[in-house]
Amino acid sequence: MDRIAAAADYLFDMRVKQRQVAALPDDVVPRSLAEGYQVQELLVRKLLARGNGHPIGYKIACTNVLAQQALGVDAPFFGVLMSHSTHRSGVTLPATDFVVRCAEVEFGFAMAQDVPPGTTYTAETIKPFVGSVIPSIEMVDHRYHSWKTVGAPSLLADNAIHGCWVEGEPVTNWQGIDFTSHPTALIVNGEQTFPGSGAAVLGNPLNVVAWLANELPKFGRRLSRGDKITTGLTTDVYLANPGDHLSADFGPLGRVEMTFA
Repeated sequence: MDRIAAAADYLFDMRVKQRQVAALPDDVVPRSLAEGYQVQELLVRKLLARGNGHPIGYKIACTNVLAQQALGVDAPFFGVLMSHSTHRSGVTLPATDFVVRCAEVEFGFAMAQDVPPGTTYTAETIKPFVGSVIPSIEMVDHRYHSWKTVGAPSLLADNAIHGCWVEGEPVTNWQGIDFTSHPTALIVNGEQTFPGSGAAVLGNPLNVVAWLANELPKFGRRLSRGDKITTGLTTDVYLANPGDHLSADFGPLGRVEMTFA
C-alpha cells in the first residue's frame, strides 16, 4: 500500500473509531497541499461508501485571513459535502456522533448553471451562475488535538475537517443582498449570541464561490448545476455541548436550527 492510501485508511479508521491524535504518523502525513487533496479524495470515497452517500458540493475552509495566517497558507482550501452528512434545519443529532462539535454559521449557495472553465471569475461575474442562497450551519469535526498545529495538508486530508452540514430554506430572491455587510448571528440555547457578517469570508461570500470556480479546473473539475457550496465561518467559533440548541440567524434570509441530543 502506498503512503497516500495508507493515510486515507488511517484517517478513515480514526473517523470510525472517533479517535484523535496530536498529528498523523510521519510515514503517512501528507507533505504538501497536493498530497493532502490526494488523501482527501480516497478518504471521501470510503466515507461515501460507508454512508451510502454521494457528493453534493463543496465546503470551503480557511476563508478567514487570520486562519490562513495561523496555518501558513495564502488561500482557502476545499472539502466535499456529502448527502449522508447533510441535514435539514430542525434536525436533532447525537452529540456522540462528533468529537469536536465546532459550530460555524455560514452562507451557503446552490448553483443554477454549470460554470465553464477558462475564465477568471469574480464576485460579480459568478452571480449569474448562482441560483439560491442557503443559510446554514457547518459542524467542523476533526481528528487532531489542535487544528492549529498540524498544518494545512493534514487538515485538507481529513476532508477539510468537515463533520456535517445543516441547511435552511433556499432563498432565490437574493440579488439585492449586500453580502459584505449582511449580518449573521449564532444564538445558543436562546441566549448566548455570537455576531458576524459576510465580510468575514474573503470580504464577501461570493468571493469564495468565485475562488472555487477558479480553483476546481486545476483538479479537472468544475462547478456544476445543482452543486452546493458552504463558504466559511462568519462568526466566532462555538464548541457545542450535548443538549445545546443552536440557531443561526441570517435576518431576512432566514434561520437555521439544530439540536445536539
